Amino acid sequence: MANLRTITQFKSRLAGGGARPNLFEVNINDFKYASPSWDNETFQFLCKASSLPASTVTPVEIPFRGRVLKVAGDRTFDIWSVTVINDEDFKLRTSFEQWMNGISKLSDASGATQPNSYMGNAVVNQLGRGYQIGRSATTNTGAGDNSSGNGGITPLRSYYMDGIFPTNVGPIDLSYESGDTVEEYSVEFQVQYWVAGSSAQSGSPSDYTNTVVI
Repeated sequence: MANLRTITQFKSRLAGGGARPNLFEVNINDFKYASPSWDNETFQFLCKASSLPASTVTPVEIPFRGRVLKVAGDRTFDIWSVTVINDEDFKLRTSFEQWMNGISKLSDASGATQPNSYMGNAVVNQLGRGYQIGRSATTNTGAGDNSSGNGGITPLRSYYMDGIFPTNVGPIDLSYESGDTVEEYSVEFQVQYWVAGSSAQSGSPSDYTNTVVI
């Protein structure tokens, strides 16, 4: 028999009132081939959508006398994407196009061959609604620092993605009928692996405390 649950019990279990999908910040810290230099602060404002990255462990199926035994196979990391608002200087889109051009030139298909020369990294911070305990938004340092552009809001969880590079800069649809809207486009990245933890900074997995997944 199922236990009777109450709304009061449910409220006590919903930590922080629940994480909100519209509270996030994305940083691409090691951008490649951008000229002029990559404007990460503008990107933090104009990146309107993303996702916490996914991974998959593919099962290996072994037939046995009419049944199938499933054992764990290799882990793969899914494509990660961002959606970006386009402003009139096209600065961010130009940077993504230059990154892809460094990998494979439009004119002759030549490009970078050393992975470290075209692979960067990114961080996605899931933000919370409250400030860090004992610190104000103006004096906060480290993760949730006011200077990072998130107003002192505490990152609940951070995902560092290593070895990313763009494989698709999406189209921008144009139409006489598209009024009262702003252009946007998506960018898809390949990911070598990600690390999840708390208190994320910016540079490498060693910048994370309470790291739980590699």
